[in-house]
Amino acid sequence: MNKGIKTVIYPVTDITTATALFRKFLGCEPYAEQPYYVGFKINDQDIGLVPNSPEGGMTAFYHVGDIKSSLQILVDGGAKIIQDIKNVGGERLIATVNDKDSNIIGLIQN
Repeated sequence: MNKGIKTVIYPVTDITTATALFRKFLGCEPYAEQPYYVGFKINDQDIGLVPNSPEGGMTAFYHVGDIKSSLQILVDGGAKIIQDIKNVGGERLIATVNDKDSNIIGLIQN
């Protein structure tokens, strides 16, 4: 049975700066904070940061309550907008950005 995305790993060039941004963006403290891995837990999903991973970046869509505010937090942290807020049908809004480490981060608001 598919339970959806449970873990998202982002390779970062500066784990300290990325940790500070994700603390603010996610609104919580990491459950693990080591030089080689910083892990955040949102409900039953893990979001991890790893320094200088040889693997490529990861894209995940975060479901948010206020897409405009969430997008602004990311932009204030140095992200560049790929797709500005767009209505994709009904009440669903999406947006995507490239963060300072070239990871694509997606946002969804229902």
